[in-house]
Amino acid sequence: MRFEEPILLYGAGREALSTRAFLKASQPDLEVFVTVDSGAADIPDTAFMAPEDIKDAIRAHRFGDIIKSPGVSRYKPVFDIARDAGIAVTSNLNLWGHVFRDGRTVIAITGTKGKSTTATLLHLMLTRSGIDAGLAGNVGVAPLDIADTHAVVIFELSSYQTADMNFLPDIAAVTNLYPEHVDWHGSVERYYHDKLHLIDRDGGFPVALGAPARRNALVAKAIRDPRRLLPDLNSDDQATITAAVARSRLKGAHNLDNALLAAQIARAAGGTLDGIVQGIAAFMPLAHRLEEHNFGGTLFVDDSIATTPEATKAALASYPGQRLALIAGGHEREQDYTELAGLLLGYGVTTLACLPVTGTRLATATRNAAPSIVVLSPPDLETAMQMLHARRDQFDAVILSPGAPSYNQFKNFEERGRRFIELAEALFASPLT
Repeated sequence: MRFEEPILLYGAGREALSTRAFLKASQPDLEVFVTVDSGAADIPDTAFMAPEDIKDAIRAHRFGDIIKSPGVSRYKPVFDIARDAGIAVTSNLNLWGHVFRDGRTVIAITGTKGKSTTATLLHLMLTRSGIDAGLAGNVGVAPLDIADTHAVVIFELSSYQTADMNFLPDIAAVTNLYPEHVDWHGSVERYYHDKLHLIDRDGGFPVALGAPARRNALVAKAIRDPRRLLPDLNSDDQATITAAVARSRLKGAHNLDNALLAAQIARAAGGTLDGIVQGIAAFMPLAHRLEEHNFGGTLFVDDSIATTPEATKAALASYPGQRLALIAGGHEREQDYTELAGLLLGYGVTTLACLPVTGTRLATATRNAAPSIVVLSPPDLETAMQMLHARRDQFDAVILSPGAPSYNQFKNFEERGRRFIELAEALFASPLT
């Protein structure tokens, strides 16, 4: 493809860098602008355009296309203005589809949680089966960075990417579906619609579902025709995979479900049972996903990736029989913590540290549902860790599984997880005497 007019990159993260490199290689003389709503716009070989100048630039047709980063909501009014002016809004993913889609098998995986683990497992299973497979999206590399280097391309896609994905996969998968990202989508209903746009389309391509997705009525409606569902694994394969997961680094029932879903897709894509088992054995836990550390005889679990109450429940269920201190709360996304609060005592939670701002609602719900749980309301993560240190004889493990995003106190979940482990080591390194 060739762009005849200048381009505006909206956003300056990993995908914007990837897009700029692609444009530089294909059209070295193309004029490229970049804009951001906040933060730095450090994209090489671009001219900065302030966001308040975009509307005037649209009226003057200073660029012919906008290539939007995933974190920038497609529902910003400026994009409607651009489309009305005949300026297309696209993405790194859709550029890949336009240039490199033909001749490759595309497997696309989404879901509120579990998609990164499922996609990573699938990639391991296929490569251990001798299949030339690449991994891109939110894990692996940006779509345009994978170009045409693999016969099979696995995309791990957020709702930000599925919302306007304009090419069809050969196999699609949904792990589960819970409310999230309401601030980006504008409503829970639109989040569901955008997430399920991956499968709710013409084309008849096969679909695989994780166990929670199979029980979801919205997912069932999006499937349209149950004959699209991939065949279930046979009982022997299920037993072999379950045994392999038990020997692996995968923790919790939710990760067994992720492995079974990945194996179902792998089988459909030509993977062997031996390759599937080898892939499970090779899996290393992804950063900030039930990542375990031990300091002074106390287990610390960095599950900072958990931004929904459902993810927090899965994390707690992975540590049966232990006394747990849970750190939860964060950026507001209108999530309901009532059910989670009612389950904490059964999960073994003895101490709950509730961070602003959603922690206020979780604290209230927990005091009502489980008065025996010690509920703390620290103003920040550092104070939470200090308060827990003073009570370290009351639990065996500390789990940071916030059930909310980090943006009100941290740049992202990675920064939050790193700070948690730094504080754990600094405060707890000496054993309790």
